Amino acid sequence: MEHVQMNYEKIGLKVGLEIHQQLGTPTKLFCNCKPELFKEEPEITFLRKLRPTQSELGQIDRAAYFEFQKGIKILYEANRATSCLVEMDEAPPHPLNMEAVEITSMVALMMKAKLVDEIHVMRKTVIDGSNTTGFQRTCVIALNGEIKVGEKTVPIQHISLEEDAARKTSEESNVIHYRIDRLGIPLIEVTTAPVIKSPEEAEDVALAIGRILRATGKVKRGLGTIRQDINISIQNGALVEIKGVQELELLPLVVEYEVQRQLKLVNISEKLKARKAKEENIKEEFFNVTDVFRHTTCKILRKALDEKQRILAVKLAKFRGLLKQELMPGSRLGTEMADVACFWGRVGGIFHTDELPAYGITAKEVEKLRDAVEADNQDVVVFVADNPENAKDALKAVVGRAREAIKCVPEETRAPKPNGTTRYMRPRPGSARMYPETDIPPLQITEEYIHRIISRLPELPEQKLKRLMEEYEINQKLARQVLDSKYSEMFEIIVKESHVSATTVAAFLTETLKALGRDKIQVDKVSKDQIQEIFSKIGIGELTKEALPNVIIWLSKHENKSVQEAIEDLGLKVISENKLRTFIDKVIEDNKGLIQERGKNSFGVLMSIVMSNLRGRVDATLTSKTLKEKLKEFMR
Repeated sequence: MEHVQMNYEKIGLKVGLEIHQQLGTPTKLFCNCKPELFKEEPEITFLRKLRPTQSELGQIDRAAYFEFQKGIKILYEANRATSCLVEMDEAPPHPLNMEAVEITSMVALMMKAKLVDEIHVMRKTVIDGSNTTGFQRTCVIALNGEIKVGEKTVPIQHISLEEDAARKTSEESNVIHYRIDRLGIPLIEVTTAPVIKSPEEAEDVALAIGRILRATGKVKRGLGTIRQDINISIQNGALVEIKGVQELELLPLVVEYEVQRQLKLVNISEKLKARKAKEENIKEEFFNVTDVFRHTTCKILRKALDEKQRILAVKLAKFRGLLKQELMPGSRLGTEMADVACFWGRVGGIFHTDELPAYGITAKEVEKLRDAVEADNQDVVVFVADNPENAKDALKAVVGRAREAIKCVPEETRAPKPNGTTRYMRPRPGSARMYPETDIPPLQITEEYIHRIISRLPELPEQKLKRLMEEYEINQKLARQVLDSKYSEMFEIIVKESHVSATTVAAFLTETLKALGRDKIQVDKVSKDQIQEIFSKIGIGELTKEALPNVIIWLSKHENKSVQEAIEDLGLKVISENKLRTFIDKVIEDNKGLIQERGKNSFGVLMSIVMSNLRGRVDATLTSKTLKEKLKEFMR
């Protein structure tokens, strides 16, 4: 699909963000377990099957019911260091982690939000297996805040504190494996009003919120610690939630593709209405067309027939040609029907006549199929090969999706793919999913508590940006990179303790480390203490700044080794100024002819010779200065 310039204001784009960030507390939200992930084999496993329950009003949340319909069992994995009976739902939760409450309160006040008088923990129904209890504990901390993004004020509707979910590790048949080490890690949620009007603005707002969160110095960093949910709607479209975008750079692309998808669905709806298509004419009338394909050469259908499965079909009146219409790259209306069929019917996929003949299915078989379901030349036929129950459930989902296509865009929750497109995830949850937590008493927020938090508020990002530029005399670009990096606090410590140039430190912590990461160097294996020690050695002249990348690369490949061992193994011990002068004298002596021929223009060649022999063991600035002096002296 070609990139097109979109007038987002004209189509009425509205975007709201829900930013979720793990907090860096020493314990989980409702117990004293470590908020860490483990890589070893689990010490404990247990099997559960979750079921939906009625709310206090006697309602069942349709998203929860949807997950229950899959008939899935959950195998939970745990170890004793990161999980206890609380995560296993075998013991009641402990009181709220007050450090997590304070961090969330701090963020709220930095966003000019009003803290609630009492914190009430609520239960939010979750039955996909990601929580052993069948619900997630969450509580509102503050309401009605705002942040400034450029010239725009973005309202913050609420700031909440909740427990993170378990993490899915694998799935096989009808059993999903979850590790509960992540379950219960404190998670702050910041929700904006739907006032964002373009994909680029969505990224800017998410970045601004992220800067405020990082300014506390109390949030976790790295992939998986932050997730962004995006609520997107356009005029004549629908409210669609994209759940769990991890990469900030992907966010504007997700918005762009969702807008394209909804516009295409609006166009399909208009075409269907022009064809006089009606919801009531899309019937749950399923035809057994097994005999049509009795002698087929299609491998998928052949395998199904050999396993004694049935092939059921349904007619979608007036839909011919529309299932192959692209909605976004790699996704068509037929793809969306296949997604809901797979989720609701537990089937491997669907076939439809808009894409046939193909896959070994012949034109003659298609003709027989159309005759069998009494389809005319404006209809499309969808068919599924599976056991009768699954096939019927899948085709019911297809019928439902077809009826929604006539109406327009369905409200739903979707999941992002790595390329920015999305797939169907589940229906949007309803209001029946929240009810009070009975095991944790309300927590009163006093004026004294609020004043104590206010007295400890950190600098706002823009204040810190200005201070970094003034105090360390670095340009705005470099200061912004430092601010947005995970080394923001370390930068100031290194400069003050090592007395190395602030520009050198900033460029290394942001640009050099990022470049090494792109080259697949595992820089995260080098500890902050080791990085600080490296700069300390540069400051006292035991290492040159030119040696920095080599030392980092060596340490990333030699865990539990010291900086001194890296220097010795790489032969990077700094040589004295006297030895440098002696070496330069020799280089000049060896290249007399070149100097006599080129004069001062020989400097570049000589500098290259010196640095190729001494790089990493001498300071480049000092070497350049010394060589110029020696060259000038020789020529005189």
